[in-house]
Amino acid sequence: MKLPAGPKLSSLLQTLRIIADPTGFLEACAAQYGDTFTLRVLGINSPPVVFFSDPDAIQAIFTTLADQFEFGKVTHVFRPLTGDLSLIMQDGARHQKQRQLLMPALHGESLYRCGNLICRITQTQTANWSTDALVPVQDAMLDISLEVILQVVFGLQPGERLLRLKSLLHTLLERVNSPLYSVQFFLPPLQQDLGKNSPWGGFLRLRQQIDQLLYAEIAERRHLITREPTQTERTDILSMLLTARDAAGEPLSDQELRDQLMTLLLLGHETTASGLTWALYWLHQNPETLTKLRAELDELSHQPEPMQVAQQPYLNAVCKEALRVYPIALISQPRKVKQTVSLAGYEFEPGAILIPCIYLAHRRSPTYPEATRFHPERFLTSKLSQYEYLPFGGGSRSCIGAALAMFEMKLILATLLNRFEFRLQQPSGQMARPARRGITFVPPGRFQLRVTQLRSTAPVAVG
Repeated sequence: MKLPAGPKLSSLLQTLRIIADPTGFLEACAAQYGDTFTLRVLGINSPPVVFFSDPDAIQAIFTTLADQFEFGKVTHVFRPLTGDLSLIMQDGARHQKQRQLLMPALHGESLYRCGNLICRITQTQTANWSTDALVPVQDAMLDISLEVILQVVFGLQPGERLLRLKSLLHTLLERVNSPLYSVQFFLPPLQQDLGKNSPWGGFLRLRQQIDQLLYAEIAERRHLITREPTQTERTDILSMLLTARDAAGEPLSDQELRDQLMTLLLLGHETTASGLTWALYWLHQNPETLTKLRAELDELSHQPEPMQVAQQPYLNAVCKEALRVYPIALISQPRKVKQTVSLAGYEFEPGAILIPCIYLAHRRSPTYPEATRFHPERFLTSKLSQYEYLPFGGGSRSCIGAALAMFEMKLILATLLNRFEFRLQQPSGQMARPARRGITFVPPGRFQLRVTQLRSTAPVAVG
C-alpha cells in the first residue's frame, strides 16, 4: 500500500526522537511533509502510524469513517492503571453503553452543583499564600487538581481514608510521570514483578493499596445509599455513578466504578493542572491580556454564582487559547483500521494506525494566523469547528470529562486572580521548548510566581 511520505530514519531512531522531543519532531515532519505523514514508532515490523492535521481529514476520522476503527487495543498502555473495564478500553456497543451511563454525572446540572466546592478547595489550598510568597505553579496546580478529584469526583470526606488515598495517589502519579517508571507502560517485557523494591513490583503493590481503599469507599457508599436513599442527594460524581442504571436497569459493578474513577484520575489530574499552569504562564507573559481578564472578573457582582463566572467570554477565550498553544494531549485517541479505508487520497489497510494530531491542527497557519502567539481574542472573533480546535479529541471518543475540565479551569483561574496578584519570578521573554511531564507538557524550568498583593474580594459564592 502507498503511504504518505515520512522520515527515512529507522524505526528505533524515530521512536527515540518522538520520545525525546515530540513537539519538535512533529513540527519538523509537518514542515517537510505537510498535513499528513507516516511514522514508524511502534517497533520493528509494526504497523504504520499516520498523522493528520487537516480539518477535513480529521472530520472524516471522527464521523464518516468512525465505524471502520477499533480503539481498545490501541490504548493498552493505560490498562495497568485504568483496568480492563475502563471506558477508554472499550469498543462498539459496550463503549457507547458506558459513555451513556457516565455522561450525566459530568455535564449540565451536575457541573453547577460542584462549582462552589471547586472554589472552596482552591481557597483552602491557597490559604497560606502570603505577600512575597514564592509559588511553584505546577506543583500548586497539581495539589489543587488532586484535591478536586478526591472531593468532587471520588466524594471523599475529610478523614483518614482521604489522607491515606491522597498520599498514595500522589506517589503513584509522581512515579507514573517519571521516566524510569513510565517507560514500563510502553514496554511490556519490563513489566516483571521482581519484588517490592523493583519498579514494576513497587507499582503493583502501590496499586493494590489504592484499590483496597477505593473498593472500601465504594462498598461503604453503596451500603449507605441502600440504607438511606436520601444520600443520593450528594453531588460528587461517584455518588451519581452509584445510582446510574443502564437500559436494563443494571448498575455499574464495583470494578467498573473503580476503573472509571481511575480513568478520571489519570485523564483529569495532570492534564487540568498543566492547562492551568499554561494559562497562568501566558497571562503573566502578556500583561495586557491579564489586565483585560482582571477587568472582566472585577465587573462581576459581589460573589457571583460559579456558572456566571464560567460564562465570562474573555475567561473562556483565555482558557481555550491556553489549551490551543500547548494542548494537554498532543494527539487524539489513535484509531486502528479494521477494514480498508480511503482518506486524504490514500488507502489504508487493516492494522494501520491513524492519529488526528491535536498539536499540529492547532498550529496550522491557514486556521490560526500567528499560530505560536498567545492571542485569546481569536476565540472572540472567529468561529472554529470542532475539527480545527480539538483539545479534548473528538467524535465518539472525545474526552468525557471535557466539560468538567474546562469548568474547573475557569473557576480555579478566576479564584486565584481574584485573591492574588503575582509577578513573574523569571523575566518575561521568548520561551524555550516546553518540558515533558508524563503525558503532558509544561512551561520549562521551575515556573514560579511571586505573590505581590492579596486581594480582598471573592470571585464566587462559596457558602
